[in-house]
Amino acid sequence: MSLTPHAPLHEPLPTATPVSPGTATALLESYRPATDRFLATPHRTLLGRGTATAIPHDSRPPAARVREALDALRRPGTPVPVVVGALPFAPDAAPALAVPRTVRWAPPLREDPLIALHVPQDEDRPRWAVREVPAPERYGEAVAAAVARMRAGEFDKVVLARTLELSCPREPDLPAMLRRLARRDPAGYTFAVPSGAGRTLIGASPELLVARQGGRLTANPLAGSAPRSDDLAQDVRSAVALLESEKDLHEHAVVVAAVREALAPFCATLEVPERPTLVRTAAMWHLSTTVTGELADAGTTALDLASALHPTPAVCGTPTEVARAVIAESEPFDRGAYTGMVGWQDADGDGEWVVTIRCAEAEGRALRLFAGAGVVAASTPEAETAETAAKFRTFLHAVGATL
Repeated sequence: MSLTPHAPLHEPLPTATPVSPGTATALLESYRPATDRFLATPHRTLLGRGTATAIPHDSRPPAARVREALDALRRPGTPVPVVVGALPFAPDAAPALAVPRTVRWAPPLREDPLIALHVPQDEDRPRWAVREVPAPERYGEAVAAAVARMRAGEFDKVVLARTLELSCPREPDLPAMLRRLARRDPAGYTFAVPSGAGRTLIGASPELLVARQGGRLTANPLAGSAPRSDDLAQDVRSAVALLESEKDLHEHAVVVAAVREALAPFCATLEVPERPTLVRTAAMWHLSTTVTGELADAGTTALDLASALHPTPAVCGTPTEVARAVIAESEPFDRGAYTGMVGWQDADGDGEWVVTIRCAEAEGRALRLFAGAGVVAASTPEAETAETAAKFRTFLHAVGATL
């Protein structure tokens, strides 16, 4: 069994300039909803405050709109401008991207020793009412119908999601929720960004869609999952079984092949390992492949790459357009930002874009949580329903609710 941490995008900070404890957690503690954009990755922590420029929604590709806005804000002798935010699952829906007025950077949370300090539990957490949409039996029926169509040869894979609608008597404490998500998985991708008027997208994704630094790219597709166990022996057995699962290995291979095909036209070289390894979060095991490459054109930006990849079969299915149609027919809700991407990019084209999973959208006193499972011809309704329930655990833990 092989465990692989997320591949670094840059060399570690020199030992001659040690990182002061608390610099990353200070940004986490400073986050305020509505005005701020927070993103923590395995490589850096970012807090954007205010809005200097919002990226418009029009017929041009998002990467072109972002490039134009950032180029217009370049000034000699000032920091390189940065865009932060989220793009939705649907290609024609409006993004929630903006250039903050100020951006503060810090090393990754996982390198800040204060992230491990015990934080007392909030005794005054709200009591949540939880509604499953669709109900588990309806979701199982959608999985069974998709499996029947795949066995008839209509398509190869579809990712079907379900939601939990949570409501409580008062508005939730989003900063506290964000801190719990970050402290539970400090090596992951934790985010909180405005996603529309009065709405906040908040979550902790395990999956890097793509990152660019200089002429080098990194992508880390995840597909094939198994829930973690509190029992160590059972947890190890689950990990080993995932690495040997024919169904999950096939599902993962489909995603990796799609990533290779999407990135190859941009690359002078592209390295794709032959077999996946494992990554773990607090709630799940995932099959993981780290893809790296050298760009053929220095003008290719992180968002150019992300747009070429999105949506991967890990969040949509294959063939893409058929899978999109099945999703629209099967899911009784609008995904919005879920299974889109969230991240940052600077005016030089460097950036990190993360797959928007393990997340919720907050609006007023309500939260909508999302979780999905990859459905292939070997899937069963019971297994995919259980997988989505396990994936909900990441956010339910932060909220203080149970399913």
